Amino acid sequence: MPEGLEDLRARAAEAVELATRAGAQDAWGTASKERSVEVEYRDDILEKVQESTTRGLSLRLWVDGRYSTHRTTDLRPASLRSFIPEAVALTRALEEDRFRHITPPELYAERPTDALDLVSGAVQRVTPEQRIDWCQEMVEAARAHERIISATVGVSTREGMFAAASSNGFSGDRESTSVWCGGEVTLRGEGERRPEGYHWAGSTHLEEVPGRAAIGARALAQAARRLGSTKGPTARTTMVVEPRAAGHLLRRLIGPANAGSFSQERSFFLGKLGEAVASDELTLIDDPLMARGFASRHFDGEGIRSRRLPLVEAGVLRNIYVDTYHGRKIDMAPTTGSRSNLSVPGGTKDLAELLADAERGILVTSWLGGNADTTTGDFSFGLRGHLIENGEAGAPVGEMNVTGNLLTLFSQLVAVGNDPWPYSTVRAPTLVFEDVQFSGAAA
Repeated sequence: MPEGLEDLRARAAEAVELATRAGAQDAWGTASKERSVEVEYRDDILEKVQESTTRGLSLRLWVDGRYSTHRTTDLRPASLRSFIPEAVALTRALEEDRFRHITPPELYAERPTDALDLVSGAVQRVTPEQRIDWCQEMVEAARAHERIISATVGVSTREGMFAAASSNGFSGDRESTSVWCGGEVTLRGEGERRPEGYHWAGSTHLEEVPGRAAIGARALAQAARRLGSTKGPTARTTMVVEPRAAGHLLRRLIGPANAGSFSQERSFFLGKLGEAVASDELTLIDDPLMARGFASRHFDGEGIRSRRLPLVEAGVLRNIYVDTYHGRKIDMAPTTGSRSNLSVPGGTKDLAELLADAERGILVTSWLGGNADTTTGDFSFGLRGHLIENGEAGAPVGEMNVTGNLLTLFSQLVAVGNDPWPYSTVRAPTLVFEDVQFSGAAA
């Protein structure tokens, strides 16, 4: 069974060789291994200890103009010698698709060599005793309130690696680690209300995760700030979105910026390349070469070499995600088929300063469901937050929605912060929008 990158490289290459020997014109094999450990405490009780190690091989096949994907967890050589010829035979029974071809090898060339620094020896050496100690530290801090009902905290670590090979010359691998610590707190509010709060922090490196007591205390603080929450107002006013919640809006905005959505004519960006789609305050960059980024990589799932991709520059849509398949369908050159790390540069003020500038409005701290139409951009999101009173976060509010259109909303973006949220693939800062429609209590 594969144990290290060398073993995974050998399995991937072997799978490709077996596939071409069985009659595939092209093949792409990816062998992977992942180990994860999770510990969870609820109040003072250890509720879960879970460890898992998974191994697998995925195979993409191009056979006589047909295409298919297959996966197995049985990596024994004898099993692969049976599994792969059967997969090739099954592929021949599918319909032809003239747009399906393996990635052109020129897209593999000049792969970057930036030091991504995705592996932490400290994460790999975390012991069971440490995980339990950290949970106890968090839960003690999270329960330090006279209105506490419950606190659930957890620690999870992950180590993963994969190696890929293709029949037309690609070979590459990736190894990474991650650690997450955090929890959720429920307090006793007025009447039947049970205000809740959460906080999680994670990184590819252990030293970038805050102290465990501080994480528990912050989860408690998030719940405590919800005490006394009332139904928010119906109003058209300024909306300030905290960094932790801002990533949701950016993901919704950029979701249909891909060749697949263009091909299906289900994107509100269709026909808008090179045009303004947001205010000039917004610049949004896909950065796969970010050191220690959760989604950093030297190549994407098709082997396309990584590069920084400006999606929106000063409000203008410059690029979308284009994979080779849909790129052929709509006659667009490939960029990359999937999102990596998103960043929003340009801010000069933090949340407190932007609240002071706003003076009045609604501060959004989290979202509660809702939907957005990828074709039109129309949306409606539930939210929790605070009134902005005299330039500060005031009374907590909830039971309200914000509605509108994503393109219109981002045309009303008037400021971005200098405080990106570090615990996500979307490094989103504070976002400030003017003239936003909220629905809550009667005006």
